Amino acid sequence: MAASIARSCCRVHSRVILRKTSYLKTSFHSYPSSRSGLLLSLHNRGLLKESFPEHAAQAELPELLRSAPQTVYCGFDPTADSLHAGNLLAIIGLLHFRAAGHDVIALLGGATVQIGDPSGRSAERERLSPAAVEQNSRGILESLHRIFTHHELYFCPDSSRLGRLTVLNNRSWYKDWSVLEFFSEVGRSFRMGTMLSRHSVQSRLKGAEGMSFTEFSYQIFQAFDFYRLHQLHGCRIQLGGADQLGNIMSGHELIHRKTGEEVYGLTVPLVTTSMGDKLGKTAGNAVWLNRDKTSPFDFYQYFLRLPDNRVEGYLKLFTFLSLAEVEKVMEQQKQDPGKRIAHKRLAAEVTKLVHGKEGLESAKRCTNALYHSNIEALEQMSDTELQELFREAPFHEVFLDPGTTVLDACRRAQAIPEGPRGYQMIKDGGVWINHQRVANPEQVLVVGQHILSNGLSLIRVGKRNFYILKWLSM
Repeated sequence: MAASIARSCCRVHSRVILRKTSYLKTSFHSYPSSRSGLLLSLHNRGLLKESFPEHAAQAELPELLRSAPQTVYCGFDPTADSLHAGNLLAIIGLLHFRAAGHDVIALLGGATVQIGDPSGRSAERERLSPAAVEQNSRGILESLHRIFTHHELYFCPDSSRLGRLTVLNNRSWYKDWSVLEFFSEVGRSFRMGTMLSRHSVQSRLKGAEGMSFTEFSYQIFQAFDFYRLHQLHGCRIQLGGADQLGNIMSGHELIHRKTGEEVYGLTVPLVTTSMGDKLGKTAGNAVWLNRDKTSPFDFYQYFLRLPDNRVEGYLKLFTFLSLAEVEKVMEQQKQDPGKRIAHKRLAAEVTKLVHGKEGLESAKRCTNALYHSNIEALEQMSDTELQELFREAPFHEVFLDPGTTVLDACRRAQAIPEGPRGYQMIKDGGVWINHQRVANPEQVLVVGQHILSNGLSLIRVGKRNFYILKWLSM
């Protein structure tokens, strides 16, 4: 098993002597559209960053894609119970290939997650329990199926032209292997000099902690995944983030050594913050794709709040708008920047892909309720939406007694101090109910004003302190 292999680890120390090994690495070229089609389109959108081997970007891969439907795969290790916006570009890459009629495989790394990919990391990942891996795999599986379903529903006018989607877990082919069998059959195809030359290895060996053999061996496992998919599904193209190039190259070398056939690797850009930091779980700034971790509202707001200079690039990367449509949207933005047309279009398109039309409508309701003091939007919100929008706000279910006053409501919500001080806060105008300032503590609550038709009252004290009451027995 992969887990048993992970346990058989020693440490590769930073004093190991490295043999210089060169490898090919190239940015995508612009090709004549008659020879490239899909690849040129993705390149023009900024979605393709690098390719391997170099000649594939110039001739062979475009011809292969034109000749017949191909199989493309991308792997996702379940290090958390949801994917995040940093993973979304790779998924969008798969969606573009599928829309062009190619078959795509999303591979869950139920085995490799227990090894731990060192790419882009300064320290070793903590090992996950089997129960955590299983739970995380379920969350990621839900993310993938939801996004592929939304793409088919909302962005593909003719779903009959879509390629086949297959979701696999690499645990299925590692669970019956022993350490001896795996390294005897697979390990002999790798050369230490080449493995040590990888950027992910070099950067870790220079660090104070060095690198465990478990992490060092990760590239062998990812390479074998590519080989296995090539053998079982005819997969000849691996897609991954820019930090995966070394692992992709290892897969190319393994397949070429064992079969003599040519396979290809493509990378997508890493999603970064405006400061250039990688967006993701490790950096602590992840925008998650599952609703229980990032609500549709927060997801929508992330893209709505992007700096102006990033919006055009993100429209090309994260949406399926044609480049001509992107140009049109940006022209509208220039004519009236205050309307933020491009930001709204970007946020709407990506939210619809990830959370569907219902998620987009929810995000818009929450936006209107919070930022535009829209009572109608507030009335239409569900309990779930309110708790997502005001995630830190206390939520209380209380019975509505006859004669309940503004003061009673604020005290039941524990929104004001007990005694005269709380009473005075209301009189001084420091309390709002459903976006309306209330200044009379003795006023009896009025249904339709203080209590919305959905049985909710949103209390705000000061600028940022929210409390939610759900009235029962109305």
